[in-house]
This record gives sequence, structure tokens and C-alpha cells, in this order.
Amino acid sequence: MKTRLTCPCGTTIVGKDEDELVTLAQEHLAAEHPGREYDRDMILFMAL
Repeated sequence: MKTRLTCPCGTTIVGKDEDELVTLAQEHLAAEHPGREYDRDMILFMAL
């Protein structure tokens, strides 16, 4: 299960499970990188 992602901007996002990680990553993108959207598969592909 992947629960950690480091955004190219340097922010590390950690979720308790993949669902939370995807939600937190999408919230980060909306807040910090407007116009960038990644679906669940892309987020999990980049995650550890």
C-alpha cells in the first residue's frame, strides 16, 4: 500500500491509506498548484 508522496515542489504528503493519500494530494494540488489535476492512478504511480 502506498501512503507517501513527495510533490515536485518539495511538500511531502502522507496518508494513513491510499484513499487518504489521494484525497490529500488532490487537496494540495488545488491549493498550491491551481490548474494541475491528477487522477488516483497518477497519484499512486508517483507515490511510495
